[in-house]
Amino acid sequence: MAAERSISLIGAGLAGALLARLLALRGWRVDVYEKRGDPRIAGYQGGRSINLALAERGRHPLRLADAEAPVMAQAVMMRGRMVHPLHGEVNLQRYGRDDSEVIWSVHRGELNITLLNLAEQAGAKLHFDRRLDRVDFDNRIAHFVDDRDSRSFEIPFCALIGSDGAGSALRGAMGKVLDLGERVEFLDHGYKELEIPPAADGSFRMEPNALHIWPRGNYMCIALPNDEKTFTVTLFMPNQGGSTVENPGFDTIRTPQEARAFFARDFPDTLPLIPKLERDWARNPASTLATLHLERWHLDGRALVIGDAAHAMVPFHGQGMNCAFEDCAALAEHLDTHADLDEAFAAFEAERKPNARAIQQMALENYREMRDRVDDADYRLQRELELRLQQRHPGVFVPHYAMVSFMRVPYSTALDRSEIQQGILVRATRGKESLDQLDWASVDADVAAHLTPLTDAA
Repeated sequence: MAAERSISLIGAGLAGALLARLLALRGWRVDVYEKRGDPRIAGYQGGRSINLALAERGRHPLRLADAEAPVMAQAVMMRGRMVHPLHGEVNLQRYGRDDSEVIWSVHRGELNITLLNLAEQAGAKLHFDRRLDRVDFDNRIAHFVDDRDSRSFEIPFCALIGSDGAGSALRGAMGKVLDLGERVEFLDHGYKELEIPPAADGSFRMEPNALHIWPRGNYMCIALPNDEKTFTVTLFMPNQGGSTVENPGFDTIRTPQEARAFFARDFPDTLPLIPKLERDWARNPASTLATLHLERWHLDGRALVIGDAAHAMVPFHGQGMNCAFEDCAALAEHLDTHADLDEAFAAFEAERKPNARAIQQMALENYREMRDRVDDADYRLQRELELRLQQRHPGVFVPHYAMVSFMRVPYSTALDRSEIQQGILVRATRGKESLDQLDWASVDADVAAHLTPLTDAA
């Protein structure tokens, strides 16, 4: 195994930087190749910049890498969803029972730079302006290009790990020699980003400790806080609208002026908060959303893809980064415990693939919930019952969001139990307007018949 303790990572994003630190701390020789320039010099030039929600299952790998403290120093707590209906009062729907059950908003660029510094401090070597062009897997030679001057580089490798995102160059190279069973499902909705700047006195312009959401049926806005007192606003809506103004799409809002009129009609309380709406609308293009499915993640012991390169998902459960960080911790463990790279990669894939598929499904389901249901009376009643059953059956009835965000139970387990629990909630609340109308003995019996105690992964 000593001769194999060398790994080359493709992609210096969040997963690549964290994995580089985890492996370097374990004594691996780690080289990281990134097609972009060093963000610590050139400034962050990432791809999607949707703000990230850090949950417990993402914090655990950070602890393993001794990286949690500097990351949390830049995070902003979010207690729940602050729902802004078109008509009616703004209301906070907590994620958990109290402030011990929250998630954290982190800025992608700041987080990436923090993890790169930590990876380098641990001994990983970072190589920027190195775009993977092709791979000779038979001779284990990776060919890179510096797009600034078209210079090419031939780098021998022991094994390649692709942490280079949804458009992974390594996945593309692997696909030329092995059928990965790749399938991409594009969502018919896209997104566009805007910004809420700080108030004149330098403070937040609205409640900072929440994920703000403006649900509007088939489309929605969300806003996540940043530690510099701004909010990143993201509009999600269909790429193609309908024939009436009630069914807008990115194709039907053609000018910044039409965007302002659209916001004045559907998100009027945001207009005073986004003073440069027209400028942001013109500058920031609408981007696509998709789910990536692969049947195979590795090429024996020579190559493996992780994170978005293996299982990109839509961002509506805030779990893309958390899932990728779990990948990093799981892979580091398998590399420690298996005799060779082929065995380690195969074991990693077997463990993580069903969990990736589960969170991909839950992310799509969460979009429908966020845009359609959070302002519905039946939804609010079911969430109220969910928390009550958590109190009545501790450790047995665990709310869906708690399993995903506050625990480390496998995503596949969370999905299976959530489907069972949703059935209990629907049966109990059907035709009811308040919890006072419930037959509690029947509800408790339903819980006992379908659920057993849940053990966290911790």
